[in-house]
Amino acid sequence: MSLLVKGGTVIGPTGTRVADVLVEGEKIVAVLDPSYTPAVTADEVIDAAGKYVIPGGIDAHTHMEMPFGGTSASDTFDTGTRAAAYGGTTTIIDFAIQRTGEVVQDGLAAWHTKADGNCHIDYAFHMILGGVDTDALKAMDQLVADEGITSFKLFMAYPGVFYSDDGQILRAMQTARENGAMIMMHAENGIAIDVLVQQAIARGETDPLYHGITRPAALEAEATNRAIALAEVAQDCPLYIVHLSASQALERVAEARDKGRNVFAETCPQYLYLTLEDQLGAPGFEGAKWVCSTPLRSKHESHARDLWKGLRSNDLAIVSTDHCPFCMKDQKEMGIGDFSKIPNGIGGVEHRVDLIYQGVVDGNISLERWVETISTTPARMFGLYPQKGIVQPGSDADLVVYDPNGTTRIGVETHHMNMDYSAYEGVEIQGQVGTVISRGEVIVADGNYHGRKGRGKFLRRGLSSYLM
Repeated sequence: MSLLVKGGTVIGPTGTRVADVLVEGEKIVAVLDPSYTPAVTADEVIDAAGKYVIPGGIDAHTHMEMPFGGTSASDTFDTGTRAAAYGGTTTIIDFAIQRTGEVVQDGLAAWHTKADGNCHIDYAFHMILGGVDTDALKAMDQLVADEGITSFKLFMAYPGVFYSDDGQILRAMQTARENGAMIMMHAENGIAIDVLVQQAIARGETDPLYHGITRPAALEAEATNRAIALAEVAQDCPLYIVHLSASQALERVAEARDKGRNVFAETCPQYLYLTLEDQLGAPGFEGAKWVCSTPLRSKHESHARDLWKGLRSNDLAIVSTDHCPFCMKDQKEMGIGDFSKIPNGIGGVEHRVDLIYQGVVDGNISLERWVETISTTPARMFGLYPQKGIVQPGSDADLVVYDPNGTTRIGVETHHMNMDYSAYEGVEIQGQVGTVISRGEVIVADGNYHGRKGRGKFLRRGLSSYLM
């Protein structure tokens, strides 16, 4: 089966050009000047004139079916990957989980069971280490060598759940330095945060707003700085800070990068568009919709402006979603009267490509940086490049035909995620995902879905090709 995407503006990290993209089976076989003769024929032709042709989005941070706070994320691998496809994302990297006392490989096997036969798009896994001990360190080596799992997430937050102390973190970093893996870090000082949470509740400050107030930017910056220092002691172990939300934490990352360190960071759309006051501080219990960690930051400070600047300068390398959706009914409502019991998470896997494109429209980033942050850099950072993340011969035919003249209005009535509200209700994007192609197969066209559950493949990842 051959497919020709004709006359679109192909966007890559190095520039744009009008070109025809020829697909045979699951692979791109040629990117041609439209004046090329003889004329190229194909079984199916998609007219992309006046539209952008970009590599399929790669969301490097999702949590499908993740257990948290006495419930589980409301999107399954079925519903979540289908929604991702609608939004132009053709690959996700989710997180398998090991908790304290559990065998790392058993946690990975459990996530394979959840995902196998259920995904609409391709997928890979990071591994959360919730109990760093000698067996877990040996498992890191085995997963890198045999399983295609080359990144491991640790938490400086959530004592008693996922928390690792500095000694455990250092040991994991030393192991990663030897086997080539990337350490991903949830950087918040969870010990201090728990004190602030207990004090707020004792004062009767129980509304969702206090979730943000008790997780101040200073404690994100402190943990980020500590993680960077520990990675330095581990002989510059590659370090990736997840869901960075605060200017002060970004400053610590920028300082390390200026010294040539292998320190990287992502941010998420919620930190670019949503705020402590307008969303988390909404009247009554409404703010629970936007409870996530790290939290939304104040609109009266420079966080969002600094994050956009960080995306331009590459101090922030990637935009992921940290997609971890919960419904208000029966899930977020668990925290009525006690914000600390609200499940932490926002759903957004369907909207990332659009929301970051709006940054292009608003003049915050270039078209090339849009593609880099949503696709090319995630592929390079996490060992999927050049199979994914680029429109070039030999790469997987994961393509999005994006219409810059279309519009997208986000809302609960039109989204496809398994949520009873939208975190971006009423937001209008000056652009629209048109046709979505996954490994040469059209899975979204004209607003209709043509994919199927189970067609997504598990991806064994290599080591990062983004290190300095």
